[in-house]
Amino acid sequence: MKYVVVAGGSGGHIYPALSIINKIKSEDKKSDILYIGTSTKMEKDIVPKAGIPFKGLDIEGLDRHRLFHNISVFKKYRKGYKEALDILREFKPDIVIGVGGYITLPVLNAAYKLGIPSIIHEQNSIPGLSNKLLTKKVKKICVSLPGSVKYFPEEKCVYTGNPRSEEIINVKKMSKSKFGFDDNKKLVIFVMGSLGSITMTNKIKELIPAFKNKNYQVLVITGKNYIDNYKDVLVPENVKLLSYCDNLINLMKDSDLMVSRAGASTIAEVTSIGLPTILVPSPYVTHNHQMVNAKELEDAGAAIVVSEEEFGVNKIINTIDKLFDDNKYYESIHENSLKLGIKDSSSRIYDVIKKVIGENNG
Repeated sequence: MKYVVVAGGSGGHIYPALSIINKIKSEDKKSDILYIGTSTKMEKDIVPKAGIPFKGLDIEGLDRHRLFHNISVFKKYRKGYKEALDILREFKPDIVIGVGGYITLPVLNAAYKLGIPSIIHEQNSIPGLSNKLLTKKVKKICVSLPGSVKYFPEEKCVYTGNPRSEEIINVKKMSKSKFGFDDNKKLVIFVMGSLGSITMTNKIKELIPAFKNKNYQVLVITGKNYIDNYKDVLVPENVKLLSYCDNLINLMKDSDLMVSRAGASTIAEVTSIGLPTILVPSPYVTHNHQMVNAKELEDAGAAIVVSEEEFGVNKIINTIDKLFDDNKYYESIHENSLKLGIKDSSSRIYDVIKKVIGENNG
């Protein structure tokens, strides 16, 4: 079978797409897969590095603040749509799978025009604009969170979870000692999204010296754009800085606490292994969907939510200390997190893919 997978813009879309691709490859040994993404974002480097054939389109998302700029956005959309038609005509896929980002809109519209069946996967609790616009044109809609179901037609919607959950279950644990940490001490990982955040960088810079003399260890993943911002910080011996971590999900399986944004992929990963997490939702995303994502976990007793505004030295240090000092509290969050995790999400999505292809061929 031939598959086109479409996703782009951020790790929250790219990594679930790669998880789906890995599942397809494991189930369909003769699969022929093409990834279509934007030509300017992260996927242009990440996907070819993973050994997956890649086609890039010059597409931008709508700019809600610069309305006149959207004239060029629409021009790029029309050009990208025509290019997508050409790519799909040449490749002749059996199905097109959209995994998020504005790149999905022209490609899945092109698939609809050509009569190629498609599905989409929505990672967040509140759907993005592209997925809303594509609802009528796709065969099935896979969702990560139960709260998303109400936004889509019941007959099309399938609750699959996020494919990153199955990915982290299956990866090999990487010992914290491989990163220079003591295996006998607890490890806290700070990561504020695949791209990092200047606001959180400034807050974490203030926080780092407060970890001195703590009996746990800290890894701060700064984001590639912000590692230089930490040059003037006095970093204690029990703290390490990395700009990026290729093996993050491997290391998460040997860590004790995560402090992170509340993106859908992160939530899928931590609930899959029950990793206690302090979620700091990004307030800069559409519909404030990260706060909605995070509240679903907090309401279930599966995570602690700290707003970006609340995030400060005393708040974070006290929260970490309480978690590590109260084993019963820590274990309750671990158990509640595990209850929310879906461990076979990639398999569920692959079942949907097979069903749609089968119905189309039948």
